[in-house]
Amino acid sequence: MLRSTSNFASNEYFMPVMGLIFLRHAYSRFLRVRDEIAPTLPTRGGKTRDLTKADFSSRSSIFLRPEAQFDYLISLPEDQSPSTAVIHAMETIEEDYESLTGLLPKQEYEELDDDALRQVLRIFNDPALQKADGDVFGRIYEYFLTQFADQKAHDNGEFFTPVSIVETIVNVIEPTRGKVIDPACGSGGMFVQSAHFVEAMQANPNEQLTFYGMEKNPTTIRLAKMNLAVHGLEGDIQKAISYYEDPHKDQGPFDYVMANPPFNVDEIDAEKMKDDKRLSFGLPGVNKAGKVSNGNYIWMSFFHSYLSDRGRAGIVMSSQASSAGGQEAKVREAMVKTGDIDIMCAIRGNFFYTRTVPCEIWFMDKGKPEHLRDKVLMLDARHVFRKVTRKIFDFSPEQMKNLTSIVWLYRGQEGRFAGLVQEYLNTARAEAQAADFADLLASFDVANSHFAKHSDTADLKAGIAKFRSDAEGFIATAAALPEVAAEITALTAAQAAMQPMADQAKALIREIDHLGKLAQKAQDATVAGGAKAAEGKKLLTTIAEARVALTGDPEVHLTVTGALKRARYFEAQAEWLLSRFPEGRLRDVEGLVKLVDREELAANDYSLTPGRYVGVAPEVEDEDFDFDATIKEIHLELETLNAEAAELAELIAANFEELIV
Repeated sequence: MLRSTSNFASNEYFMPVMGLIFLRHAYSRFLRVRDEIAPTLPTRGGKTRDLTKADFSSRSSIFLRPEAQFDYLISLPEDQSPSTAVIHAMETIEEDYESLTGLLPKQEYEELDDDALRQVLRIFNDPALQKADGDVFGRIYEYFLTQFADQKAHDNGEFFTPVSIVETIVNVIEPTRGKVIDPACGSGGMFVQSAHFVEAMQANPNEQLTFYGMEKNPTTIRLAKMNLAVHGLEGDIQKAISYYEDPHKDQGPFDYVMANPPFNVDEIDAEKMKDDKRLSFGLPGVNKAGKVSNGNYIWMSFFHSYLSDRGRAGIVMSSQASSAGGQEAKVREAMVKTGDIDIMCAIRGNFFYTRTVPCEIWFMDKGKPEHLRDKVLMLDARHVFRKVTRKIFDFSPEQMKNLTSIVWLYRGQEGRFAGLVQEYLNTARAEAQAADFADLLASFDVANSHFAKHSDTADLKAGIAKFRSDAEGFIATAAALPEVAAEITALTAAQAAMQPMADQAKALIREIDHLGKLAQKAQDATVAGGAKAAEGKKLLTTIAEARVALTGDPEVHLTVTGALKRARYFEAQAEWLLSRFPEGRLRDVEGLVKLVDREELAANDYSLTPGRYVGVAPEVEDEDFDFDATIKEIHLELETLNAEAAELAELIAANFEELIV
């Protein structure tokens, strides 16, 4: 649409579109914060104080004047130019936020057709975007990078960092207070997630954290500053090629380093770097042409040098780096011997949106306790993932919590681990006790009464009777579940006691699915017998709506919905943790985690590849697969298909007869 109504090439309308996304996301945050602030505003003489910029800055949001609010732009009269209005909206924001002066797209909108711009504004007023939260800006930025950006940018090893990886870094290094630097900051996602972490502690990120970034691409710098602004954040982001420039050297050392630098960059000029004080471990190999052939360990040296004496770092790095040989191996050995390498976490491929490469997260901690300084926690998370699409994986919120809880055990924070298990079990209990079968049973009963007038529903009737009995049993089991204390022995006993409930929930979910198919079969038979389809369709819709409360919404893919499924899911999370750490203390788990000492590292050439130490993860049986139930479902579907095939054969035969007459 924009290509056909403007003079922009496909990679040129990237910025005006991002500007509209900026306005949309800023307005969503504005509304949410406004609704929180409004009831607290002081009133004098019957008049409530107006909202101010300061009100929003303290809550990580951006203040918008009325003419910069998205609803105003959407409701413009037809005789007013939307491009003029959008430009004015951008200008008012720049007036209120000096850090954005000259950065927001403005003149680009003059190139757009007004009708097309109105249509794009309406697209970005979609309810889904109105509700969007988190680093939405960064994720949409990544989408446009994927669609429009020069492919060479990705070939240079530069990738947008997936949100679940950023959150994992934040959860481990816990940036609560101090200075944060990202020397390859991209669109600023590391800063945004750090702010969310502080917000979750009921604190103001602008008071707790100071952000410093470096980025070589001017357009990306604009996006990063816009991303910070839309979240009500401030940061000092400088244009720099980090290999040769260090614009924040006077601001260090830093309390936290977070980065996803370009992987495996070659042709770095060694002469330009030879006196760089950040290279305390030396250059990792220089070829005959005077070039560093792989920049991975240059980055690692930089990150280590930035840290204060109690600083923590989380860095996404190519999985090749942790076992690289030659001079890189010597740098790695020297880094290990500092005692500051804290945790290595392996991530499988398909987490990045534009590449399938696996990676590892290196965690450093200069303030780690003395008894851990000669040890490295090896965490192999390659078998922990959730499928978002066929090509993209991530961590679910609970998977991130589970991985983080292993770090808690490593740090001796057993109470936090127990608290998480308690949270899972109490959530499972609450979901089980909230399961209400009345509406679904009633909808099945009504459907059976209707279908029984037209076809044989003996199987459906028997299934409903069994379901009613099993549901009553589940309700009794759930009601008997007690609240759980955060003590490991009590948690283990509670999880064992909750297992029958989870098994019952699993069986009920299958019964419900089977009854749904029996009801559909009865509907097909009813229609085949000459009855109208409308009433049966209406009853099937009622059944489907009632099922959602118990077995989940099929339209929701990334979160678990439905009381029965959620009860099973959270019980399973508790079981996952307790089965691996039954005493609530860190231990080696085959294929997942191992605490490795310096001696073992030395025996393995100081390799930091987790898979080399933790072993092979055992195959996990799919507990949701039931052979007998599957055979029954296949048989039921086969009956339906055979009936449809017979009808189709009769129709074809009749049509053929007509042709040859």
